[in-house]
Amino acid sequence: MNSSCRGGKGTHCDVGSRRSDAKGDKETVDVSDQVKAAHPPDETVSHATAHRQVEAVVSIIIPVCNELMTIERVVDRVEQLQFAKELVIVDDGSTDGTAARIEHLSQRPGVRAFFHPRNLGKGAAIRTGLRHVTGSVVIIQDADLEYDPAEIERLVAPILNGQADVVYGSRFAMAGESSCRPIRRLANRGLTWFSNRLTGLALSDMETCYKAMRREVTSTFSIREDRFGVEPELTAKIARGKWRIIEMPISYRPRDYAAGKKIRFRDGLRAVWCIVRYSWRD
Repeated sequence: MNSSCRGGKGTHCDVGSRRSDAKGDKETVDVSDQVKAAHPPDETVSHATAHRQVEAVVSIIIPVCNELMTIERVVDRVEQLQFAKELVIVDDGSTDGTAARIEHLSQRPGVRAFFHPRNLGKGAAIRTGLRHVTGSVVIIQDADLEYDPAEIERLVAPILNGQADVVYGSRFAMAGESSCRPIRRLANRGLTWFSNRLTGLALSDMETCYKAMRREVTSTFSIREDRFGVEPELTAKIARGKWRIIEMPISYRPRDYAAGKKIRFRDGLRAVWCIVRYSWRD
């Protein structure tokens, strides 16, 4: 079941006047040309990535920081998806050996890797990833396996079929389906409610990692937030663009702080500020 983002439930929703064919042609890009362009001082590129030709329909950005135990399993599962794709992995200053593992993974066809010399945050990693995507559709995949990569094909389908410009994978779209702890669920509900009030959307999960969108959508904004404020920032900027947005239910297996969860109370406070700021201006 899909839920609309504005004005109730439905197969899809139209939140604005922008419409175009989301299917697009496959795009072949010589990545060496991209590497010749100036890279920001906070970003380096793997040797394998710098000399690879890439053809993709869907670009999957994977921001990573200290996920040595899960990153290879995430890549393995994404590679099982049965459509043309590229993996754009951005290591955000890992210190546990993750960067070396990613360098090794970047030898695989369709896997490209970029590295921050120090930890900047999830938003900064997504910003780096967006500079290098080549697919017609972009989706974000966390590296900790809280979100199941098997869901990606279903999430990008409405975009590839021309039914939507943006798809949110909602952990709360169906009552009783989320395994979030009550306090986290309450916090997410509160932030999503506040975001909806200012953006005019009717989302059930603004903070979700799974945000898929046509690459054209990403070209209309710049990401300013370095940390987890990127979630309300993206939502506000997508809403201001009046793109067609739908939600689809997804599975979710949350981990706790002992297992490496990184978001903190201060990120929730920052999210409130981001909702206010980006709902009105860049």
